[in-house]
Amino acid sequence: MGNFGIWVLTICLIFQSGFGFYLPGSYPLKHVVGNYLSVKVNSLTSIDTEMPFSYYSLPFCKPVEGVKDSAENLGELLMGDRIENSPYRFKMHTNETEIFLCQTNKLSSDDFKLLTKRIDEMYQVNLILDNLPAIRYTRKEGFMLRWTGYPIGVKIKDVYYVFNHLKFKVLVHKYEETNVARVMGTGDAVEGFPSVGNKGSDVPGYMVVGFEVIPCSVMHNGDLVKNLKMYEKYPSPIKCEPTTVSMPIKEGEPIVFTYEVTFEESDIKWPSRWDAYLKMEGAKVHWFSILNSLMVITFLAGIVLVIFLRTVRRDLTRYEELDKEAQALVNEELSGWKLVVGDVFRAPSNPALLCIMVGDGVQILGMAIVTILFAALGFMSPASRGTLITGMLFSYMILGIAAGYVAVRLWRTIGFGDHKGWVSVAWKAACFFPGIAFFILTILNFLLWGSHSTGAIPFSLFVILLLLWFCISVPLTLVGGYFGAKAPHIEYPVRTNQIPREIPAQKYPSWLLVLGAGTLPFGTLFIELFFIMSSIWMGRVYYVFGFLFIVLVLLVVVCAEVSLVLTYMHLCVEDWKWWWKSFFASGSVAIYIFLYSINYLIFDLKSLSGPVSATLYLGYSLFMVLTIMFATGTVCTQKMAH
Repeated sequence: MGNFGIWVLTICLIFQSGFGFYLPGSYPLKHVVGNYLSVKVNSLTSIDTEMPFSYYSLPFCKPVEGVKDSAENLGELLMGDRIENSPYRFKMHTNETEIFLCQTNKLSSDDFKLLTKRIDEMYQVNLILDNLPAIRYTRKEGFMLRWTGYPIGVKIKDVYYVFNHLKFKVLVHKYEETNVARVMGTGDAVEGFPSVGNKGSDVPGYMVVGFEVIPCSVMHNGDLVKNLKMYEKYPSPIKCEPTTVSMPIKEGEPIVFTYEVTFEESDIKWPSRWDAYLKMEGAKVHWFSILNSLMVITFLAGIVLVIFLRTVRRDLTRYEELDKEAQALVNEELSGWKLVVGDVFRAPSNPALLCIMVGDGVQILGMAIVTILFAALGFMSPASRGTLITGMLFSYMILGIAAGYVAVRLWRTIGFGDHKGWVSVAWKAACFFPGIAFFILTILNFLLWGSHSTGAIPFSLFVILLLLWFCISVPLTLVGGYFGAKAPHIEYPVRTNQIPREIPAQKYPSWLLVLGAGTLPFGTLFIELFFIMSSIWMGRVYYVFGFLFIVLVLLVVVCAEVSLVLTYMHLCVEDWKWWWKSFFASGSVAIYIFLYSINYLIFDLKSLSGPVSATLYLGYSLFMVLTIMFATGTVCTQKMAH
């Protein structure tokens, strides 16, 4: 019955990933005709620098009521999102053209230099309507490409042009309460969904299911707008031609901004409105590559497991069948792992450090499993910005209790049940990996602060993170350490000799085999790694968490099997120092991921410019590979300890 449940869960995850359905992070809003829709702005982003900046850091139009920050969660702040209100506003199902927004002040020398610099760095403007990012379609070589946001401007023959006229298209679908009830999985709670406006629920309304933008560069007559107020009609027709530009940026000259909006009824249902964002190019390659990789790695892992079990079982059976007299006669003929029985459980060098790293690895691995599983089930969909990071952070803190328990129990196991020093081990487990992360992220944060990027973590958020660390994670880790000290330690099946056995000279360095062992775990995830990297650094939406969960489970299995086989090979050559080698056997996959990250930087992020951007990329990559090393290394050490 257990195997059947696993297969059902697997099929559900694949089905969920394939069809892109998610449990919404927000409920559908009913907008009555004529109600105002407010557009929000997010940080300016670029794949050229990977440093986000505030929308209002450039000379754009500001709302009449002033710039206000929207409610943000912890994940949005950590990701560099700064969502603010904008002057763009629409009336539901009301088409409008030639809407005057504002005329900026004359561009100062600093504004001109900053604006042209952002255009050179290919920065994009990100707009949001009813939680939907603005999407832009372009055609290239017969293919329709999708982009989120639009560029600030373009440079043609040493002349900079700004996109100062936006043509919006809002797709709407009639509000149907029966459909909403079916989507939300409830039949009685429909009356609880709020409607925008103060009209009754019987008044027909619409839901926003699409938000498209076409940027244009239009030359405006500054004299015609001197007496115009925001949202008044521009005096002359505006022709929006996306293929032509006509508004050059000049120092000392103002910029006039206008926009138009059309509404179009669509057959797109509210639960499917994110499909346009989730249709990644090369989707078929993605699915078939992942499935092919899973099948090959599963087959190889099965072979490794069968060979290992048959070999060890044969040796054990032959060894147990010998009576004591026969053992005495063949003692001199024994070889391999049977000769190191009295040394195999000897304490490793730096046992406290190993216990701390294993405890932190359990915490990281548990966080990954919980987060990816919830994301695969749809509770952390792309529609809810920042929820993935927030979920990871809080699950990591809660799982501090597991880190303390595992670290202290392993410490007592290595020390043959000795309780001495368990508080120190638990405390260090609570501070070791978070301390490394805090050190790396602080250095990177200083670089972002120096660049005035919104990606920099505010000082107030730093204080909040420290409070969460020391008020939640550290106490829970100490509580877990207390339970680990009270729990019975793992009893070794054999006694350890007082004098360690000399390890024979090896034909080749054993660490070469350890480093090479990471290739097989790397083979389970390198294809998925490409899509994850593209999501992080190329601004693409990652949503196939079902397959990611399966890859994670398969990675754990392969790591355990590789470590078991490698440890057996070391014991066969009478090398009983297996603890650290077991940890790094699969933890060495982090080396190949870091090399892959460098390869991705050279060949896929060719446009990444500047030492600050490269330092940020390598710093975040280092943090990622250290996290993966802790998570994968702990799988093997825990398996071998048991």
